[in-house]
Amino acid sequence: MTKAKAIYTFQSENKEEISIQENEELVIFDENSVDGWFQGENSRGEKGLFPASYVEIIRMRSNSNVTDCSISPAGSLGNDSSYFPSTPNTPLHSQPSYDDDDDDDWDDWDDRSTVVDDGDHARSPGANGHARSPPSNNPNVHYRAKPHMERQDSISSSRKGSMVGRNLNRFSSFVRSGVEAFVLGDVPMMAKIAESYTIEMGPVGPLWQESPQPFSCSIEDPTKQTKFKGIKTYISYRVTPSHTPRPVYRRYKHFDWLYNRLLHKFTVISVPHLPEKQATGRFEEDFIEKRKRRLVLWMNHMTSHPVLSQYEGFEHFMMCADDKQWKLGKRRAEKDEMVGAHFMLTLQIPNEHQDLQDVEERIDTFKAFAKKMDDSVMQLTHVASELVRKHLGGFRKEFQRLGNSFQSVSLAFMLDPPHSSEALNKAISHTGRTYENIGEMFAEQPKYDLFHMLDKLSLYQGLLVNFPDIIHLQKGAFAKVKESQRMSDEGKMDQDEADGIRKRCRTVGFALQAEMSHFHQQREVDFKDMMQAYLTEQIAFYQRVVQQLERSLRMYDSL
Repeated sequence: MTKAKAIYTFQSENKEEISIQENEELVIFDENSVDGWFQGENSRGEKGLFPASYVEIIRMRSNSNVTDCSISPAGSLGNDSSYFPSTPNTPLHSQPSYDDDDDDDWDDWDDRSTVVDDGDHARSPGANGHARSPPSNNPNVHYRAKPHMERQDSISSSRKGSMVGRNLNRFSSFVRSGVEAFVLGDVPMMAKIAESYTIEMGPVGPLWQESPQPFSCSIEDPTKQTKFKGIKTYISYRVTPSHTPRPVYRRYKHFDWLYNRLLHKFTVISVPHLPEKQATGRFEEDFIEKRKRRLVLWMNHMTSHPVLSQYEGFEHFMMCADDKQWKLGKRRAEKDEMVGAHFMLTLQIPNEHQDLQDVEERIDTFKAFAKKMDDSVMQLTHVASELVRKHLGGFRKEFQRLGNSFQSVSLAFMLDPPHSSEALNKAISHTGRTYENIGEMFAEQPKYDLFHMLDKLSLYQGLLVNFPDIIHLQKGAFAKVKESQRMSDEGKMDQDEADGIRKRCRTVGFALQAEMSHFHQQREVDFKDMMQAYLTEQIAFYQRVVQQLERSLRMYDSL
């Protein structure tokens, strides 16, 4: 058994899972997780499953009294591989392909991921969910985003000479993402950059330029499939872009591949997490439907983003139906050089001057807003989840008990026939059945309103969790600008070099502000739709309840 601590709150959704609270002490029965889930016991003595990525294992170093807490990433199955991505300064063409050794069937990736724990470094995710860890050499690796943790602040070294000091913390998201190298001018310009993303000035600040050909993409018809004579079972989804009538069929792991390509490429963009895996009941109808709903929301967010929707790998995911062409496009995406720091070279920013102090204040305001929104979304998620439980359990039972009580009164009235009123007995009995029906209506209602609200809130939790590390990139860039200007004032750096650092910091700032603007625009649309849909369903539900009660009431009018 291993001791651990919860770093996030998790609410169980079925009998195999247990709820855990942030900072709660836990016991893990086996450090080898299954599909990203640990089995263990919480402080209340409840035993069951909880997400591995929501806890950190507490380790005691043998040579000191210092406790070394290391993150337990979701999906760990053993100690033979890792899904930590390589550093952005590593050329992508040197990375191994997912399936170089398996050319006969691109559909044969394993849905599971594994992780190596070296026991030496406390790991925490970097910008946009990237893990801060050395690259993996395993050809079967595939990356998963980790929930955000508090990061260490970067520490700058004051070196003599004209070079701005590098951060001592080489696992900082600012370093690992490649933004430090970009700001300091260490990223060489490409002879030819095929892609370009434009940032414009809008009424309230920088904006991503709208996609010239907006589109949508449907995800439908989840179907259970088998292969290897039934040994392998999976769910296939029909994916159909709006600009082509021809669908393609994708499994969850294909979505996972796309997700990780987006994470690896778009450092300064918040890519929401995919719906989480489930250790048990993966082929139950309710789980399949829930995952489909959440994949639809995830896809809607991708297609509505002016930058993500233009990514060549995204188009390949949606359009390619040929196995051979899929492999070629997949490897081409994995060899894309314009990722991380090099992605910053593709950005075209406005000529308008922005005072860096004003930008920093604007970002600080957004940081406070994002933290408050994250807390409120988590609170609403908790309240809505509790309400679902009451609909499925408490409300249903209480209305059924009330209905049974009315039925009991009706039966009692029938025991003395000379003095019983058949019409009254029928009316009371009908009232009892009405309340039993209302109990069933309450149990059915969450799938029309609360489930959809929870789906949308889950998407936004996956978006908000990325922003602290993305903001940290800008903070690191600001620090380099201030350091370079100080060195220039002291005569230790040419002013032209300091101006270059400031110019590249402006690029990072414009990109972050454009992402902030897109988040606000999409937030207003999404939450308006969410609230309208919820209230519409609630009104329709209570109108049906009223109709049921009115029918029962009319039975007493003729007595």
